[in-house]
Amino acid sequence: MSKTTIRAGSNIAFVKYWGVADAQLHLPLSNSISMTLANAYTTTTVEWDSTGQMDEDQIEIDGVSFSGGANQRTVAHLDRIRQVGRTTQRAKVVSQNNFPMASGIASSASGFAALTQAGCMALGLDLSAADLSRLARLGSGSASRSLFGGFVEWEKGHDDESSVAHQIHPSSHWNLCDVVVIVNREEKKISSASGHQLAHTSPLLQGRLDSLPQALTEVRQAINDKDLTRLGPFLEQDALAMHAVMMTSTPNLFYWRSGTVEIIHLVQEWRANGTEVYYTIDAGPNMHLICEADTAQVITPQLEALPYVQQVIVSGPGEEPAVVEDALF
Repeated sequence: MSKTTIRAGSNIAFVKYWGVADAQLHLPLSNSISMTLANAYTTTTVEWDSTGQMDEDQIEIDGVSFSGGANQRTVAHLDRIRQVGRTTQRAKVVSQNNFPMASGIASSASGFAALTQAGCMALGLDLSAADLSRLARLGSGSASRSLFGGFVEWEKGHDDESSVAHQIHPSSHWNLCDVVVIVNREEKKISSASGHQLAHTSPLLQGRLDSLPQALTEVRQAINDKDLTRLGPFLEQDALAMHAVMMTSTPNLFYWRSGTVEIIHLVQEWRANGTEVYYTIDAGPNMHLICEADTAQVITPQLEALPYVQQVIVSGPGEEPAVVEDALF
């Protein structure tokens, strides 16, 4: 039996992915740009049963075991890897996140990136980063970006071959920080995968899509120039625009909690008092505060002292997925 363990970072999107042009292929409606995170990651061990003794895949995520095909999304992705590897072998998969899963911190991005690379390597498949990105996208769109370190853009493309991510700057380019503020650990009731299907029901979707070409241009240039003052307003505008689409979908998606709104006001107060920090929000209630590393050191203790804040994770840019010697089983 072949076994491989991979650790892959989550990512925070500066320009978001929301809504699909093709649900089966996870082709997005627009490009997106993100930063891979060093300190929010998923570790996954995959072992293939070359002996044929297993009659079904065995999957465990954060200590919860799934059997009988209970985790269809993971099984479906293992089927894709089996197809690439031209095998019918079953797999044992154990995966652990170092942050709350399915709460708006892109656990599916790091999870499917790690699963894709571990599964392929354990089968002895030698795929390029682009091919791994393309394959990971079929499990979770944002996972296509987590196959690369640093600052990454996912090209929307027009088919399976062309919709792939690529690195625009390495992690060493800019020591930007994402201060992840967890105000609610609960798994969201409606997943991002389901939410993408609802985007087309919002009357605000087209307005957001129309704004994205300028946002993408500005964000690329701001990252290139390491210009937080230029980057920040676009982070906030796009996050609010995405959530406006969610809130006006049918049925509507309202992921925010009271702590979400409190942090938005706090960030505005900090900036008014000369502390440069900006917020963005993925598909969940938890906040991502983007700032320089020295600012992160100042605001983190203040955030940890707030009664509605459950945890704070501070992360700079991370690297591409890497092999871990200590397997999870």
